[in-house]
Amino acid sequence: MKFLIQKVSSAEVSVEKNIVGKIQDGLCVFVGYKNDDTNEDINYLVKKLVNMRIFPDKNKTKYFEKSILETNYKILLISQFTLYADNKKGRRPSFLSAAKSEIAKKLYKTTIDIINSYNITVETGKFQAMMEIKLTNIGPTTIIIDSDERN
Repeated sequence: MKFLIQKVSSAEVSVEKNIVGKIQDGLCVFVGYKNDDTNEDINYLVKKLVNMRIFPDKNKTKYFEKSILETNYKILLISQFTLYADNKKGRRPSFLSAAKSEIAKKLYKTTIDIINSYNITVETGKFQAMMEIKLTNIGPTTIIIDSDERN
């Protein structure tokens, strides 16, 4: 399981020109799953995500001082199987490493529930839809965390 995390001043996701998720100030998080990902992977990455000191203090003198738990910021969570693209052979990426849609959908729902359990507001994209994402990245700050790296 992977999170691609971007600190944003605003982010929104649309499906067929209709906004389905939108935040001001927070994190836009793209999530990818593999078939063998478990609730343990989700718990590990969500705990890392919500405790990551990525926001500045109130005086903006220390830029990586506060976590999202210490702010009133929100998360826009978007499922993105292309995080598991494999470009080793040929010119067209393979997505065989990505979880099958029925597995990924359950993992995505669980991820939302676990983030919500921390009392953080989560907006989402629409699973398996063609989405258009607009965001304003601050910094820019973009961080990738992978549950495979915990061992």
